[in-house]
Amino acid sequence: MDAQSLQLLVTREMPYGKYKGRLLADLPGNYLNWFAREGFPSGELGRLLALMHEVDHNGLKPLLERLRKRP
Repeated sequence: MDAQSLQLLVTREMPYGKYKGRLLADLPGNYLNWFAREGFPSGELGRLLALMHEVDHNGLKPLLERLRKRP
């Protein structure tokens, strides 16, 4: 987990699916859990979704609020 990846969670949008256009940091836990069960996509998106799953699963979403407020 690095600062750049955390910043991407609050700026990158989901590119497809039911939550297309929603920030990765705003994806619901059950959607992230589904990916964890079924498999994350390959590449950077999969890595970010796996990170967001860990953040959500461990109750760390409030830590992302400070990053949202960055200019």
